[in-house]
Order: sequence, then structure tokens, then C-alpha cells
Amino acid sequence: MIPTTGYQTQIPKLTGQNYYHWNIQMRVLLESQELWNIVEDGYQELGTNSSEEAIAAYRDSTKKDRRALHIIFQSVNETVFERIAMAKTSKEAWITLNKSYRGENRVRTVKLQTLRCSFDSLKMKESQTVEDYFNRTTLIVNQLRMNEENISEQRVVEKILRSLTRNFESVVIITVEETKDLENLSTEELMGILQSHELRMKLYDDVPMEHAFQMQNSNMDKSGQTMGRKLGHTAKFCPKKDVDDKSDNVLIHKEDELDEPQEDTMFMIFNMEEKIKEDCWYLDSGAAII
Repeated sequence: MIPTTGYQTQIPKLTGQNYYHWNIQMRVLLESQELWNIVEDGYQELGTNSSEEAIAAYRDSTKKDRRALHIIFQSVNETVFERIAMAKTSKEAWITLNKSYRGENRVRTVKLQTLRCSFDSLKMKESQTVEDYFNRTTLIVNQLRMNEENISEQRVVEKILRSLTRNFESVVIITVEETKDLENLSTEELMGILQSHELRMKLYDDVPMEHAFQMQNSNMDKSGQTMGRKLGHTAKFCPKKDVDDKSDNVLIHKEDELDEPQEDTMFMIFNMEEKIKEDCWYLDSGAAII
């Protein structure tokens, strides 16, 4: 903890795997304590026959350096501390950590190439939200810039527009047409545009089931029928069926209506037996029985 005016500042802890975030947080912390210059530039040793002014400045510099080195010691775990335990100045400790976790030129070149490949292969997944994809992209872009890669905002915007899912195809076209010059479009503005589109798609996808039933019922007439079909009942109990037909037998009898000599008449009788099973379901296909 570092005491400041009215509150305590929490010192970030370097565990070995989080150097990227630790480096950013520590620089801001040291700047807030007016110690970053001494860590970055160091200080000059006193020469012979130094003036009182030079001696006073030297004492002030060494005092700041001790404070900065103390903060750096506090910001690492025991394993990492062994790497800088013999450092005499804050600048020496900082350079040692930088070489250990950021790497020398050869190591940095390999890491930079890996980050470039990660950036080029970025592609939004169907299951990802806009915020998740932007966070993933920003992490890689920040690491590239930290390794001295000159990557412009326009390049990031163009990459995002090319790597979105097909659900955002329409908004991409509109954005490009309206913006014309993507150089003036920031990633934050693009994120806001895409999140608005994402919210509209979510609202359309989350149509309540009750609304679907209401739409179905609105198409039904007062008799409970839709488009001339009988729904919700079996043909046997259809209210449109002839109420006088109470017999289970079907009799077909055809007679000549002309006053001609009667010929032999054929009667056809169909006996229909209906069994009702309680464990069966009947599906009304909607077809009318004539």
C-alpha cells in the first residue's frame, strides 16, 4: 500500500504471467508518485569537487530512487524477486524485469510475429458478443503497440469490419457508405454502432410465445375456424355435421326419380365400429369429412 491524499493505492503484483498488464499499471503508479523519470533515466553519480547544489540534487535523486526501488520490490512475488534482489537502482531492476519478461530483440521479434499472426487471423465467432470480440481485438492490438508495432486506428477498424459474422453484413455496408473515410471512425464509435445493431437483432429474436398465440388467434373467425378448416375438435363431434345423422350405420340408397318401371335395387350397408383408447392421441389434420 502506498499512502496518498485520502486513500491507499494498491500496488499491482507481478506473478510472471501478467507482465503486460503489470507494466502498464506500474508505469502509471510511478508517474503518480513522480518517480517514473528516475526509473526510466536514472541519476548521475557525484563527481569530485561537486557544488552544494549538485550534492542536494544528488541526495534528492537517490531518495526518489530508493522509494521507486522499494515499490518495485513490493510489486513482485517471491519467485520474481530473486531476479532483481541484487539490483542497486530502480532503473537496473526495471531493465532486468523488462529483459526477463518482454525479451531481448530476438525474442521480441518472434513474439511480435506471433502477435501479427493472431491479429491477421482474428475472426468473430457466432457465439461471441460485440463486446467480447472488441475486448479480444483490443488486447492483441495493445500488445502489438507495446512491442513497438505501428498499427493505426484505421487498420483496426477495417480489420473488425472484415471479420464480423454475416449477421452484421447489412450494418457494415451502411457504415462504410455513410462514413466514406474510415480514417475518421474510431473503434469506440464502431463498437457503439455494432452494439446497437446487436440489440435490435436480440429484440427480434426474443419474440414472446404469447405474442405468437395472439397472432394465431387473431386470424380465427368467431366460429373458431381458421381459413375454412376445423381446429380443436374431431370430425365426429364437428358442430357442422348433420345433427339428424345419429346412426352409426351408413346407408346408401339410390332410387330412380323417373316414372319408369322399377328395376332391382341394390343396398350397400357398411357397419362401422369405433373403439376409443384412452392411451392414444388423435391428430386433427384439418381435412373436412364429406
